[in-house]
Amino acid sequence: MTTAAGVWFAPGRANLMGEHTDYNEGFVLPFALAQGVTVAAAARADGLLVLRSRQLADEPVTVALDSLAPGTAPGWSAYPAGVAWALRAAGYPVRGASVDIDSDLPVGAGVSSSAALECSVALALCTLSGVQPPRRELAAIAQRAENDFVGAPTGIIDQSAALLCQEGHALLLDCATRQTVQVPFRPAAAGVRALVIDTRVTHALVSGEYAARRAECEQAARLLGVPALGTVTDPRVLGQLADPVLRRRARHVITDSARAREIAAALLSSAETAASAVETYGFIGKLLLEGHASLRDDFEVSWPAADVTVAAAVAAGAYGAKMIGGGFGGSVLALVPDGQAAAVRSAVSAAFTARGWARPDYLDAVPSPPARRIS
Repeated sequence: MTTAAGVWFAPGRANLMGEHTDYNEGFVLPFALAQGVTVAAAARADGLLVLRSRQLADEPVTVALDSLAPGTAPGWSAYPAGVAWALRAAGYPVRGASVDIDSDLPVGAGVSSSAALECSVALALCTLSGVQPPRRELAAIAQRAENDFVGAPTGIIDQSAALLCQEGHALLLDCATRQTVQVPFRPAAAGVRALVIDTRVTHALVSGEYAARRAECEQAARLLGVPALGTVTDPRVLGQLADPVLRRRARHVITDSARAREIAAALLSSAETAASAVETYGFIGKLLLEGHASLRDDFEVSWPAADVTVAAAVAAGAYGAKMIGGGFGGSVLALVPDGQAAAVRSAVSAAFTARGWARPDYLDAVPSPPARRIS
């Protein structure tokens, strides 16, 4: 087994469509960002995992691999420690390592900083230990770390995006079968900018609201007699749900999954027929707005700063915009003609200033390569 030190990187992600559809076995359409988490790691022979974060100036966190169990790693260290635990639970003999972590992703902004951390550490530990799980399996292992070790009941989208996305593409992922389609997505070539607007309202997916939404979806699926809401394609079945809250939750999942497929189809068709950017992105923008309204009204996971951002961006010329991530804080994704980018930034910032809110941050979202070793 190799003991050579190296550097690994995993990207964050933005999601064109499909929020809260992954754990419901529906469709999602994320793409990888250029920004992410970088880890420099070297193998250790003492069975210890020594973790340092450049963003957190605390002392290193040291955990013994043989004693790892949920609840044994404090705070942020639970994410990389959970990866080691999940790899060992899957039968991969991970050895000790010293891991130095750096990130240029905002934490709590809905761009999947936690999965980027998990996947960069997973690649490092696997390489240092001489094992190489298939990437789809590694995504599931990293998801288990977040679900069972950290305690966040998230789906598979974030880890899949970090490990499977390709440069210049979005990833259409069927979360029931794990089948994927690489969908050409090159907004810059069409004179369009994908803009992630961080509202600077942080979220925490280990909080109760996320788990409550998942439980509501599971209850709705049981009442409909289906294994998961994402397997439903006919919205007429919603009439079988007497509870109006469960009906709204199910409607969001069914329609957002359908919108993910529609956007993928539009991008694939555009790539094949060279349809005009205005027509294609106008259609996608309309679906983004429908998705945001569904997240706001049916799934009730939006927040005031996101709603203001969407309205201001569209009024200033964006094709469309929607919140991304689990909700209750985080970021908005806007698709903006290049010529309107400055106006959109100005309008959103002005709307925040008028309300006495801290100015948002802006990130150009470029569809980028997946997790990889970089040295």
